[in-house]
Amino acid sequence: MDINLNKWHRCKVDRATFSKLCEKSNWQGSKHICIYFLSLFIFGYLAYYSWGTWWSILWFLIYGNIYACSNPIWHETGHRTAFKTNLLNDIFYQIGSFMNNFEPTRWRWSHFHHHSYTLSTKDPYDYEIQVTKPTDLLFIVIHILPFGKLFFLHRFQQFETLKHALGITTDVMKECIPEKQRGKCRVIARIHVSIWLLVIFAAIFYKSWLPILYILLPAHYGNSLFEIFGITQHAGLLNNCKDHRLSTRDVYLNPVFSFLYWHMEYHIEHHMFPTVPSYNLSKLHVLIKDQIPPSKIGLWDAYKEIIPAIIKQSKNPNYQINITLPKSSKL
Repeated sequence: MDINLNKWHRCKVDRATFSKLCEKSNWQGSKHICIYFLSLFIFGYLAYYSWGTWWSILWFLIYGNIYACSNPIWHETGHRTAFKTNLLNDIFYQIGSFMNNFEPTRWRWSHFHHHSYTLSTKDPYDYEIQVTKPTDLLFIVIHILPFGKLFFLHRFQQFETLKHALGITTDVMKECIPEKQRGKCRVIARIHVSIWLLVIFAAIFYKSWLPILYILLPAHYGNSLFEIFGITQHAGLLNNCKDHRLSTRDVYLNPVFSFLYWHMEYHIEHHMFPTVPSYNLSKLHVLIKDQIPPSKIGLWDAYKEIIPAIIKQSKNPNYQINITLPKSSKL
């Protein structure tokens, strides 16, 4: 794979300042992880305390949406920028991957592929993008609803993990995972499947839905908030172009959403400079914002652009949003 970002457009940043922004911090990573899991524990406890009442539905919905926002934990630790200590990155990468039903070996390599070939619809193919087909409008709408992913089993992450556990070589495995790493992918997939079965057996043994509600289903009934965040990254933007300003979107979020998303709303900066930890992306944004398209002011501003675009793409897969670049910035 070719991840030489020098072949992509890069905004100008002072070298000394950039080196400072690339510095990792165990404190920043630990602070985020502690607040995140404390929040998860609090709402999980409220759901348990109110079990059997209507209040439990509310607390489980909040718990589930926080749980699904473990996706940025997988992502940031996968880049090994969450912590200065790589052991901590690797531990929480495994935890975050399991929570999101991601087999970690597959996603480490497919995400590397995603950064190498962002929004590439040709060979090589970016396996993390939304493919523009007539059915995708329905897919995107249903995908953000609780349990919506279950309507598209062929795109179901757990279904793919099950195939890997059974020894099936999928297209993403062929394209993204080096042959020497495929055995590791299958072994970890089997560990994930074994844990799922243990949770199901525990639920049956204790005659309780709680193990399933706390471990297996949160990423499905609580998927809405993170999916709303995630769609803003690339939806409707230019495919097959080596300029992240045209294929990626920045959105300003409120502090709570920004925390849950682990600052990935600065997505142009992340793709252009993936070695910068997420907690420094806002500082990087200040330095280059005059070289990139204007950021969207909140989710509503982003979706005012995205919704018409995906409707048009459902009819014309070649349609893409026309992005205006700063006049002083060259391709």
